[in-house]
Amino acid sequence: MLFKYTAIDQSGKQTTGSIDAVTEDVAINSLQRRGLVISSISPAGESDSFLEKNITLFEHVSNRDVVILSRQIATLFEAQVSALRVFRLLAGEAEKPLLGRTLAAIADDLQGGSSISKALSRHPAVFSSFYVNMVKAGEESGKLDATFEYLADHLDRTYEVSTKARNALIYPAFVIFTFVAVMILMLTLVVPRLSTILLEAGQEIPFYTRVVIGLSQFFVNFGPFLLILLIAGGFYLWRYGKTEKGSAAFSRFKTSIPYLGDLYRKLYLSRIADNLSTMLSSGIQMVRGLEISASVVGDATYARILTETMEKVQSGVSVSDAFEEYPEMPGIMVAMVRVGEETGELGEILNMLAKFYRREVTNAVDTLVNLIEPIMIVTLGLGVGILLASVLIPIYNISTAI
Repeated sequence: MLFKYTAIDQSGKQTTGSIDAVTEDVAINSLQRRGLVISSISPAGESDSFLEKNITLFEHVSNRDVVILSRQIATLFEAQVSALRVFRLLAGEAEKPLLGRTLAAIADDLQGGSSISKALSRHPAVFSSFYVNMVKAGEESGKLDATFEYLADHLDRTYEVSTKARNALIYPAFVIFTFVAVMILMLTLVVPRLSTILLEAGQEIPFYTRVVIGLSQFFVNFGPFLLILLIAGGFYLWRYGKTEKGSAAFSRFKTSIPYLGDLYRKLYLSRIADNLSTMLSSGIQMVRGLEISASVVGDATYARILTETMEKVQSGVSVSDAFEEYPEMPGIMVAMVRVGEETGELGEILNMLAKFYRREVTNAVDTLVNLIEPIMIVTLGLGVGILLASVLIPIYNISTAI
């Protein structure tokens, strides 16, 4: 939440600004740590218009924005620019208001004596726990410029793989949605008028035409109730998916879909290998790496596996032996991790696995797109053909009988 404040600095000058914090108390504590004496503070939204309040609800910082930001930070650190100056500069140049406010708040925290990682951790909506811990490792090793470059490369790879998989599903989803919408419009607007003509003719109506007319009458009579039921069902599924049990159920459903489930598994395995490889290369311990990967992998099943693996590693079990207990972890990954543990090159091995699974995801997406297109064409053609035939053939029979 954004707060606007008026305060007196250490030189006795009045200053105004804004700070992003969870609560007003947290904002006050953060400002006091900077040596400011607060005169007034209030939520920024109180003076905003209704339209502005609603616009801010839709603000977000995309993965692409964080990738570009990380590269800019790395370049500025490499040029020996101070951290405070870096974030002040980037806050003024940010195109998105939310990102600008976030960077300004981080700069304020740095001016108050906070570390970069601690300042970033106050903005989980923009910087994930993975990102924060990578920066913390960079602070400890004194290689912040290299760390931000690592982060930019890693996020770029993750963004590319995720975007490719998402785009592969958007196209068929859009086509199917359009097809269903057109069919519903025909059944509710066109077929009822034609069915009146067919029924008034008094001739025998084929079975498939009666089915189409019955379906049309169902949508006309019960369409609004069906729409309400679908909205309520969608809302329930959305709420259920937010629960631990629902998240696990959706995870099992996604990975059990033929072919598509294999694509999801490869995507998650690529993400796990890439996360662990990047963190190990930055000096983060395996136990902490598994914990962070569990929080950012994006799937309940693999998050549970990583969490349980972390607990087993803490008790002295090797990562490969822990992975071997789960059928969701393929044999090739278990074998490669074991080789990495034995040779002391686990980070490099995980990097190789990440590249392998990224290629697998790319190939699976390309194959899926090539497979979906002809199936959709045939399915849509059959659907439209059956609908038109069920209406046009009886009309043709009536015209020839006259």
